[in-house]
Amino acid sequence: MHLSRFARIVPALAVCLLAACATTRPPVRQPGDAVTLGLQEQRERALGDTDHWTLEGRLSVSDGKDSGSGGLTWRQDGEHYEFTVRAPVTGRSFRLTGGPDGAELEGLDGGPRHGPDAESLMASTVGWQIPMSELKRWVLGLRADGGPADIAFGTDKLPSRIVQDGWTVDYRQWDAARQPPMPSRVFAEKAPYKVRLSIEDWSFGN
Repeated sequence: MHLSRFARIVPALAVCLLAACATTRPPVRQPGDAVTLGLQEQRERALGDTDHWTLEGRLSVSDGKDSGSGGLTWRQDGEHYEFTVRAPVTGRSFRLTGGPDGAELEGLDGGPRHGPDAESLMASTVGWQIPMSELKRWVLGLRADGGPADIAFGTDKLPSRIVQDGWTVDYRQWDAARQPPMPSRVFAEKAPYKVRLSIEDWSFGN
C-alpha cells in the first residue's frame, strides 16, 4: 500500500504543518564549544538510559509527493514500543507495535501486517520512511547510537540541529519548563522524506 492510498485513512493535512515551518524563522545554529558540548554530554548521561516514556502530539510525513498526518501517541517501554497515529477526520487509526522480535501494524484494510522491524514494515505497507530506531533518541534531543553525528546549538545552548545517518534533524522549539528541557518541535529530513513532530506532552516512568 502506497502513501497515496493510505490517505483515505490519514488525510493529507500535513500541508498545514509543513507550510508552517516554511514561515518560521530559521533557528540559530552555532558550532559546539566546550560549554555547549559539555552540557550536551551531561544531557546524554542524564537521559541516555531513559527508555520508558510516552509522548503525545502530532505527526506529519511526506515523501516529496504525498503526505499524511494525524495525532500521535508514542509509548516506549525499553526495547518495545507502541506507535499509534489517529486520523483527524475519519477517526480511524493505525497502531504499530513491536520490539527486537519484529513489528506488527494494525488498523489497515486486510488485517494486521507483520515485518522484521518497524522501519521496513512502515515503508512496505504505508510508504512512510521513518527512522524509528534513531528517532527514539532524536526526540529526546540526543544523538542516536549509530554513526557519527554533527551537532549545532542555539543561543539557549540546547541542540539546534543534529546531522546523522543521512538525516538532518532540526529542533525548532524546546519545552524549557521541564528539567531537563525537552524538544517540542522536531523536524527530520532525508530528501525527499520529511518527518515532522509537534510534541504536546511528555511523561516518563515505567
